[in-house]
Amino acid sequence: MIKSILLAVAAITFSVNIYAQQAANTRVVMVFPIGGDESGWDYLSVSPSNNLLYVSHGKQVEILDKTNGKIEGVIEGTDGVHGIAFDVAQQKGFISCGRLNEVRVFDVNTNQVNATIPTGANPDAIFYEPYSQKIVVCNGRSNNIDIIDPINNTVVKTIDVGGKPETAVSDAKGKIFVNIEDKNEIVAIDAKSFTVLHHWGLDNEEGPSGLAIDTQTSRLFSTCDQMLVIVDATNGKIVKKIPIGEETDGVVFDEQTKTIYTSNGEGTISVIRENNANSFTKLKDIKTEEGARTIGLDSKTHLLYLSTANLNPSEKDSRDRAKVIPGTFKILVVGK
Repeated sequence: MIKSILLAVAAITFSVNIYAQQAANTRVVMVFPIGGDESGWDYLSVSPSNNLLYVSHGKQVEILDKTNGKIEGVIEGTDGVHGIAFDVAQQKGFISCGRLNEVRVFDVNTNQVNATIPTGANPDAIFYEPYSQKIVVCNGRSNNIDIIDPINNTVVKTIDVGGKPETAVSDAKGKIFVNIEDKNEIVAIDAKSFTVLHHWGLDNEEGPSGLAIDTQTSRLFSTCDQMLVIVDATNGKIVKKIPIGEETDGVVFDEQTKTIYTSNGEGTISVIRENNANSFTKLKDIKTEEGARTIGLDSKTHLLYLSTANLNPSEKDSRDRAKVIPGTFKILVVGK
């Protein structure tokens, strides 16, 4: 028994050392300059069906070749754009337009918008939910979630979640999980009946923003104020809390490498290795740039994409952040 435990510990240590060396070699390998309007940015989405990266940027979505940053197209008129989701089977994309209180639907082959779907107030995070085969939209100002049928482009259910839904993920087995930013909790939702099942507190950690999931180990990764809270998705119990960088807004989980990445606006990515369902190791931070607080993962190449711009620390915006220098919006590509 003791020998088996020692061998298991040695295997974990060896694995962690390998990933620690790989993390140490991870850095910004490319920068895609975009420029243009500096009125804000949010989520980035790597297309699951082609070689494109979709970037939310002010009043439009910029479509880039993910390998070299060449702009392949622009979808305009998406004021306050937050996120982009895809239904591969329907060959459709869905854009949450926060200032318009609507989701716009576009053809992924032509990038032409062909439908508009009214939503709750300030639609923010958006994703395709594989169990129900629906589009899930988090409405930040109306404290609810809209469920959209991607076939006929209609809202089929609106769910009151009791607070501000920041982002959501699915276990692909029948449950949806939502970060409730102003209540410091995760709400679990039945993906068949679209009803709330549970409200799980985050042990006094505040401002949950980014959320990712390991569907194999049933672990949720919620980024709170300088803390990653790891939650058992089967019962809501806190598994572990790990300190992360400041001003985090996003998190992704690489299923193949079992690595969690949180994008921190201070100019770092916090890196955590999942050894198993109950064991996690914090690795060396990756240096990025100040303002790079949202993140997208290409699960095929394992590259990370982050949006930011050059900042002027001597001037502050309405949120007391350093002002953006006009014309400097860009995408950072992080890899080995």
